[in-house]
Amino acid sequence: MPSSHAQFVAYFSFSLSLFLLLRHQPHPSTTHTPLSFSIRALVSLLAIASACLVAASRVYLNYHTPKQVLVGFVAGIAFAVVWFTFTSILRRSGVLHAILDTDLLRMGRWRDLVVEEDLQDSGWVKWEERRRKRSVPVESYKRDTGSGILEKKKRR
Repeated sequence: MPSSHAQFVAYFSFSLSLFLLLRHQPHPSTTHTPLSFSIRALVSLLAIASACLVAASRVYLNYHTPKQVLVGFVAGIAFAVVWFTFTSILRRSGVLHAILDTDLLRMGRWRDLVVEEDLQDSGWVKWEERRRKRSVPVESYKRDTGSGILEKKKRR
């Protein structure tokens, strides 16, 4: 008591929903189209519906009583709201940035990328830049017939 499965799926689905609906602010991008609010709301509903199905399966499979599942589900929601609120306060108050500015965390390259950077766009842009820097015309490569490895042709 309570159902840890129900607690986990409730925590995960409600954390995801809170993030998508309240914290996520899509950035304009040249590499992809950010999700609209209605799509994010749909994803949130699907996550919560999936969590409800997992919780119901615990009762259906006779692993838990309805009360155990309900208590686990409510506990998961409560922890999601508490954590979301706590991290929101840390961000708004500037405490998170002060913590991340300490030498120890800077040595470990800790960052808060959740709201400050579009990870998909950033990663793609950096990858494209590196690819362009190292790109060599296809004609300047030859295939080693034995191993199938591409090797640079030697210039004479």
